[in-house]
Amino acid sequence: MNVRYKDALISFQDRGAGNTVVFIHGFTQTSSVWNFFVEQLVDTYRVITIDLPGHGESECIGEVHPMEQMGEAIKTVLDHLKITRAVIIGHSMGGYVALAMARVYPGLFRGLGLFHSTSLADSEEGRISRERNIKVIREDHQTFLFNFIPELFAPENRERMAPEIDALVSEAKKMTKKAVVAAQEGMKTRSSSLDVLINAKFPVMFIAGQKDSRVPFENIWVQMALTEEAHSLILRNVGHMGFLEAKLQTCDFTRAFIHSCYRPR
Repeated sequence: MNVRYKDALISFQDRGAGNTVVFIHGFTQTSSVWNFFVEQLVDTYRVITIDLPGHGESECIGEVHPMEQMGEAIKTVLDHLKITRAVIIGHSMGGYVALAMARVYPGLFRGLGLFHSTSLADSEEGRISRERNIKVIREDHQTFLFNFIPELFAPENRERMAPEIDALVSEAKKMTKKAVVAAQEGMKTRSSSLDVLINAKFPVMFIAGQKDSRVPFENIWVQMALTEEAHSLILRNVGHMGFLEAKLQTCDFTRAFIHSCYRPR
């Protein structure tokens, strides 16, 4: 299914019935990364998965994809489906998008889930790293993706997860160079969302990996303390991809979080 946002088609899937859960994938991924979670939840909840602009079946919006703009694309999908309340869960860049949405539409959220994501803006070092990435991507985005994706997994999990890594690389290589750069540019310029956590009137889930090379789990501890109600899971031998590296554990934790969000208060 598709809706149009800023002259671009945004692809989404709408499955199940009941209270709504929205899953937002990360950089270079597609909505299909959530398939296992969808299968486990669809008998109980209405589950919406969306391809972010420039990813999967969704078209690019422009040369830069700010987190706020990608959030508006998701809001367009939810408005099309007449969804006014949801638990919204994002992985990495998908978490940045969810945080941007929560700033503008706090009343939409029954709960916010951050999978290996952070409310912090890029540090100066982080922005310099993204500039280097963008330069490499402009030269050869296929090689960048081939090298980038395995590093998201904890070293000890890479051999075990080789089929999943190969599938992610294969899917990512379908992205255009423009789309890969647009996402990097959008992440580079994103602002801090610490205020969103401080002001949140809904539960917030944090899932972090102790061996995450992208979002150090030490940074998450401080953010957990900022929220009124935090649900936290720290994964010992996991990198940046806990929904694959520890899918049973993370799915069970996510299910319990969603149930808690919809419990009468």
